[in-house]
Amino acid sequence: MEPTLELRFAPELRFFLAPRHRNGTLHARADSTSTLAHLVQSHGVPMTEVGTLLLDGRPASPGTIPAPGQTVDVPPVALPQSVPFPLRFLLDVHLGTLARRLRLLGLDTAYDNDRDDPSLFRQANAEERVLLTRDRGLLSRSGLCAGAHVRQTRPDDQLREVLDRFAPTLDPWTRCPACNGLLVHADKQQVTADLEAGTRAAYDAFARCPACDRVYWPGAHHSHLAEIVRRARETVAAHRP
Repeated sequence: MEPTLELRFAPELRFFLAPRHRNGTLHARADSTSTLAHLVQSHGVPMTEVGTLLLDGRPASPGTIPAPGQTVDVPPVALPQSVPFPLRFLLDVHLGTLARRLRLLGLDTAYDNDRDDPSLFRQANAEERVLLTRDRGLLSRSGLCAGAHVRQTRPDDQLREVLDRFAPTLDPWTRCPACNGLLVHADKQQVTADLEAGTRAAYDAFARCPACDRVYWPGAHHSHLAEIVRRARETVAAHRP
């Protein structure tokens, strides 16, 4: 009989498993080379989504090689999640709206709509950023410092998911939604040449992005953006004492 071990995945992680395994418990072949990380990821669960592994009820490192007959408990990452560097994000090409909303909240968020997987991997590690993506294969690349799988498809739900997971400190209205630059106050006379006549007549408060030279003011969409900020603050506050 082939030697096996038992893998028990927490309910929060069964989303990643093949449908036939979504009861959470499965048996895997035990050999002398496969680490816990390899076994977990071979079933579709990126290690970025996993908390402290338990081998026969005791904490074990992802590099541990289990023996036949042992039981592996695979829990989700503990929330809110901490990272070993100042919290910054890098988003893949499919998360542009989420990137703009994170920047609206003042979160350092790198994004480019023309990046392939290898360049995202290199940038995330070089700049010490949490890579946010819906691509579980990208998250499973060996050596990725930090990442998180975005399960939701709607931008509102994606934003709430990221805030629930990291509970970041927010600083709304301080970053350029277009390029991630830090905004600075601009006197009206400094930006008059960049404004339409109606804008000059209706508004007096302005900010400029020194990085891309865009000018911002509380325009027609301000109430919608302010509601996003309000909900975000409520979400983060719910995770704090």
